[in-house]
Amino acid sequence: MEADHRDGFSLTLPLMSEDKHNGLSSKLEEVESNHPQATTTSSTSFFKTCFNGLNALSGVGILSIPYALATGGWLSLILFFTIATAALYSGLLIKRCMEFDSDIRTYPDIGERAFGDKGRMIVSIVMFTELYLVSAGFLILEGDNLYNLFPGDGFEIAGLTIGGKQSFVLIVALVILPTVWLENLSLLSYVSASGVLASAIILFSIVWTGAFDGVGFHQEGTLINWNGIPTAMSLYAFCYCAHPVFPSLYTSMKNKHQFSNVLILCFVICTVGYASMAVFGYLMFGSGVQSQITLDLPTGKLSSRIAIYTTLVNPIAKYALMVTPIIDAVKNGFPCFLNKRFFGLIIGIALVISSVIVALLVPFFASLMSLVGAFLSVTASIIIPCLCYLKISGIYRTFNSEMVLVAITILMGVAVTIIGTYTSVLDILVNLKM
Repeated sequence: MEADHRDGFSLTLPLMSEDKHNGLSSKLEEVESNHPQATTTSSTSFFKTCFNGLNALSGVGILSIPYALATGGWLSLILFFTIATAALYSGLLIKRCMEFDSDIRTYPDIGERAFGDKGRMIVSIVMFTELYLVSAGFLILEGDNLYNLFPGDGFEIAGLTIGGKQSFVLIVALVILPTVWLENLSLLSYVSASGVLASAIILFSIVWTGAFDGVGFHQEGTLINWNGIPTAMSLYAFCYCAHPVFPSLYTSMKNKHQFSNVLILCFVICTVGYASMAVFGYLMFGSGVQSQITLDLPTGKLSSRIAIYTTLVNPIAKYALMVTPIIDAVKNGFPCFLNKRFFGLIIGIALVISSVIVALLVPFFASLMSLVGAFLSVTASIIIPCLCYLKISGIYRTFNSEMVLVAITILMGVAVTIIGTYTSVLDILVNLKM
């Protein structure tokens, strides 16, 4: 998502195409894979495909990665680069899967080509669950940062006291609600496509705060914290959850043989950006850095406010893009409803309300994103591409170096999923009891 799959976001949709008539709606249909007749015009240049790839990989993970490094210690950067390499390799495997069958156009198509209808269903469930939880994470992020800017005691309605953070979550939800009713999301799509610029602005503003606004880079940190390694791994994985978008990028590209170079370039640039944010943020605030680095910034400084306001704008624009594939999938699953627009409005309202409930009940951004990273991002971005490639290519029948490499990548993904999911769920339960 954004992610805009998920900024990555989290799982983000590729929104900039040279064929402007193709529009966002066809892109969303491709992602959800409920409209097999939808096609993508293969006219996107290498440059614009790179931009789309960067937009898909640039997400809210950049805010939590200093916390991830602080949780795991300096040596956990080895795990970060290992996960980045595995995610790049699995992205290349997606390209190979699509080369085996020209009818494959979407991520669920790969699951169906490998494992039939069950494969399509599993891939779709993982995608939509990730989109939904990332959208709930957006609300938590907005509430935390708005409360940091405007701390208050909240308000009371009908004898029910609503705290400061919770009140901001509700206010943001009301602001977002009309956007999920829009059928033409072209305007929001271009705002969302500014994710690359937003990530660059946030990184620059935070570095400026450290260098010129009195914070400095004086914290030493710890070499390694074994107890925090599972959380660090999960948050690192959350940064690379854009794989469901890659098939759409591939099919839209004019020169498809260059797609491997696109992936390599995008992963290198984003990995350098993520690593820079992690290192600078850890040096600025040390082990006390919060789950979102914007919460540590001195709100009286201009550079800090630029970073915070940039952080606030993107999720509002991207929320509708996250939930629209889910809305369309539900609508197509109930063809008996003749008034699809009215049915879509009801589904949109239900999704917003339910995600508000999740954000209020589990207001722990790092823990929720850690769960998404461990259970969903690793599954969608590492395990599923590897398993599908094994089945589609048939290399599982032979024992060679490629088979070993794929098997090692799968085992690593499974280990991160099990350990990270257990730790994240345990952390959420502990926080709920406090």
